[in-house]
Amino acid sequence: MHRLNWDDLQYVLAVADAQSVAGAARELGVNHATVLRRIAAFEESVGTVVFDRTPRGYALRPDRLRLIAAAREVGQAVTSVCNLADGLDAPLGGHARVTSTDTLCQTVLPEILAELCGKTAELQLSLISTNSHLNLSRLEAELTVRPARDLPEGLVGESPVSMHFAAYALPGRADLGWLGFDGPMRRSTAWAWLEPQLDKGKIVASGDSFLVLRELVARGLGKALLPVFVGRRDPRLEQIDIDLPGNLATPIWVACHEDLANVPRLMRIRRLLCEALEARAADFAD
Repeated sequence: MHRLNWDDLQYVLAVADAQSVAGAARELGVNHATVLRRIAAFEESVGTVVFDRTPRGYALRPDRLRLIAAAREVGQAVTSVCNLADGLDAPLGGHARVTSTDTLCQTVLPEILAELCGKTAELQLSLISTNSHLNLSRLEAELTVRPARDLPEGLVGESPVSMHFAAYALPGRADLGWLGFDGPMRRSTAWAWLEPQLDKGKIVASGDSFLVLRELVARGLGKALLPVFVGRRDPRLEQIDIDLPGNLATPIWVACHEDLANVPRLMRIRRLLCEALEARAADFAD
């Protein structure tokens, strides 16, 4: 049975991904000679050549693709072990990255994170604003606070509150047309209800963010469906009396990758985030 060195395997994967020794060296922050030495050590340990040496550099042999695929699975397993070991028995401290939508990042979450950091001087939280889903398995972030009908595969978490919607316009301008949704917001339940109501030829503007839609409404471009915690806080806007279906409410999840679900430090932060959101349930409700 071959005795593999995980460090050597990382170099093999880096060369396979970068498709060059120079690219792998840049990615790993080492020199060219170190990459060559590690590749040679790996090939010697497994007793086979993985890369062809060509005038253009190292090229992965086509019949070694299955070996690289297996190596990636090993890499993911090692990453999972390291992630779990890093968090075991850790106090409420250290650095944790929380990702959420721009709407939540610019409304309720700064206050919540300030409360959490105030509980201990050892805790440092980074708030990453993006409307795209970051890859939590690669630790682009450890935790996510995100509205969604269901959690994506591979994530686990709780939904302490739901995000309710209402229609908003400038005072006295309920006659204006609807504003549309763009980007990931088109996958929302709110858009599934709103789209059939729209005359597409009369859509004046649209946005991929509720904060953008709020500003478009405030400029008199139209009326929009907004989360109540966005529209209600803005004194420029007026809620319109429109009969909306009750199923527009969208759960807000506090979640992490399934490999990190039982890490004590992240479990505590998740619980505190859930408690803070639940304490603000009235802000999200009709």
